[in-house]
Amino acid sequence: MSAIPKHRRPRRRATRVLAVAAGLATVGALAASLPASAGQDHDRAGGGSKGKHSRTVDVQLLSFNDFHGNLQPPAGSSGQVTERQADGSEKKIDAGGVEYLATSLRTARKGNPYSVTAAAGDLIGASPLLSGLFHDEPTVEAMNKLDLDVTSVGNHEFDEGAKELARMQNGGCHPKDGCFEKGKGGKGKKFEGADYPYLAANVTDEKTGKPILKPYWVWKHKGVKVGFIGVTLEGTPDIVSADGVKGLKFHDEIETVNKYAKILDKQGVKSIVTLIHEGGVPKTQTYNYDCDSPGAGDGISGPITTIAKGITPKVDALVTGHTHNAYVCTIPDPAGKPRMVTSASSFGKLYTDTTLTYDRKTKDIVRTSVKSANHVVSREQAKAPDMTSLISRWDKLAAPVANKAVGYISGDIPGRGAGVPESPLGDLISDAQLAHAKSIDPEADLALMNPGGIRSDIVYKASGSEGDGVVTYGEAFTVQPFSNTVNLVDLTGAQLVTGLKQQVSGSNEASPKILQVSDGLTYTLDMTKSGADRVVADSIKLNGKAIDPAATYRVAMNSFLAGGGDGFAELGKGTKPVVGSDDLKAFNDYLTANSSADKPIAPPKADRITIVK
Repeated sequence: MSAIPKHRRPRRRATRVLAVAAGLATVGALAASLPASAGQDHDRAGGGSKGKHSRTVDVQLLSFNDFHGNLQPPAGSSGQVTERQADGSEKKIDAGGVEYLATSLRTARKGNPYSVTAAAGDLIGASPLLSGLFHDEPTVEAMNKLDLDVTSVGNHEFDEGAKELARMQNGGCHPKDGCFEKGKGGKGKKFEGADYPYLAANVTDEKTGKPILKPYWVWKHKGVKVGFIGVTLEGTPDIVSADGVKGLKFHDEIETVNKYAKILDKQGVKSIVTLIHEGGVPKTQTYNYDCDSPGAGDGISGPITTIAKGITPKVDALVTGHTHNAYVCTIPDPAGKPRMVTSASSFGKLYTDTTLTYDRKTKDIVRTSVKSANHVVSREQAKAPDMTSLISRWDKLAAPVANKAVGYISGDIPGRGAGVPESPLGDLISDAQLAHAKSIDPEADLALMNPGGIRSDIVYKASGSEGDGVVTYGEAFTVQPFSNTVNLVDLTGAQLVTGLKQQVSGSNEASPKILQVSDGLTYTLDMTKSGADRVVADSIKLNGKAIDPAATYRVAMNSFLAGGGDGFAELGKGTKPVVGSDDLKAFNDYLTANSSADKPIAPPKADRITIVK
C-alpha cells in the first residue's frame, strides 16, 4: 500500500468568506460562501506540459458525476460497468468505491502539473446508509480528501433543501441531529463543510432573484485560467420534493450558461468548461464504445444533445451527468464546430480524463486538440488508506443500525440495475407498500412505485458478517434512502389510466419512467407505438378485471409520487389522502413478516407488465 499523498493545496477554507451562524439558516448563506472569482493555485509535483516556454500547455481535466454517497463499492449490477472487448464481445467489470476512486485520481494526476478535478452534481443524496445516515457528511469529507476542486449541484443536492445545502458548503452540525462525532474534551466535533465550491448558476432565490450559490469559479495555475460554470437541470422541481426546492427558482440551462460565459469572457477568461447536471442516453451501455463512429448503433440522444447545440461556442467542453450513463462524444456547438461532451456513469465506477490544450497567447482552448476517455475505477488496484480509515471511522458509528437483519432472500433481487421496465425488486417494494397500506385501510387496492426511487439491487451474497441471504437494515436503506412516506389516495379508474399513460408521454415521452406495480395489477406496454398509445388501455386489469373508468380505487404510493413527482401530475390529484409510515419501514416490516432463515423470499418473476417491442 502506498503512502497517503499530501493535499495538493491548502484548504480552500482559508480563502472563503464564512457565513455567520445565523446566516446558515438562510438561502442567502450559500451566496456568501465564496468570492465572486475565487481561484486557487494548484502546485502539483510532476513535469510535462509542452515545455517551459511553449505557447501551449496541456490542462488535465479529471471528472466524475452522480457519486450518490457510494463510499463503499456498490453491490451487484449497480457496481459493475460493461466493457467492449476487441472482438466485439462484452465483459462485466466490478468497479467503484471511494478507496479505489481516490487511488485512480491520484495515479492519473502523476506527471500532470496542470490538473483540475471537477464533478457534475449528485455527489450527495440518495446515498447508502454509511453516508445517508449522517446527512452525507462522510461523503463531503471524502471529496475533500480526494482533492475535488469544484462541482455543480445536481437535483439530489436539494433533497434536504437549501438550508442543508448551505451547511454542506459552509459546515456546522446538523440542526436536529447535532454533531455525529466527538472531538476534544468529549464535545461534539463540528462538521467543516466542503473545501470545494458548489456552483448553481441557474438556481435563484425567488425573493431576491440572486443565485443561491456562486455561478462560476476560476481555476488558476501559473498564468493558466479555466473558468467553470455550474448548472443543474431546469426540471429539478419536477423530480425533487416540494420542500426541497421551496423558495427557489430554476432557470433555462442554455440561457444561463451563455450569460455567464459572456461574463467570464469579459473578465479575460477565455477557456470555459460547463458542469451540467443533465445528460443523454448512449446507444450502447458499454463505457468504452466509439461515440463518434458513423455507425448506426453509436452516438447519444436525450436532453443534453439539444442543450449542447445551444450553448455558446465560448464554452470549450461540457461535463454532464444525471442519466448515470457513460459517454465521451463530440456534439457540434452553434457554430457547427465539434465540442467534447462527457459523462462517467455513476457511483464512482468511472472517471473521465480530458486533455484541454491551452494556448497562452489566446488564453483559449485549442478545440481541435481536445482528447478524452473514460477509465474504469478498478477494484484490483490498491485502496487509498486514508479512505479506508474514513470508512472505518464512520462504519463504527453506523454499525449498530446498519447490521440489524430485517429479512431473508433466496437469490439476488435486481432493482436499479435490472435493465428492464419492470424489476423484481420493484415488484417486491410495491407489494410491501400495498401490505402497509392495507394495514392502515383494508380497502387499499394497489400500489405504484417510481423506478427512480429504487437506488440499488439486493444481493444474496453477504456484504459483511451477516451471512448469505440476509438482508440488513443498511442494505434496505441503500435501496430506499429518501424518507418518503407511504400515502393512500382515492383515484378514479380514468385517473389511474391517465397516470399510467404519463409513464410514456409528456415529460416522460423521450425517457419513459415505468412505474413498478403491486401484485394483481397487469397491463401491456407496446413500445412499437409512440407516446401515451404505448399503454394499451383495454389491457389494464386489477385482479383479472378491467379497470372501470368511473369506479374509485384506493391507491398506495410514496409521498413523492402522491405530490405529482416525476411528471405524474394525475397521481397528484388523488383525494381523501392518508399518510402512513415511511417507505423504508414499510419495506423492512414486509421483509420481516414474510421471510425467515428457513423460508426466505424468492425473487419475484417481474411478469406483471407485458412488453411488446
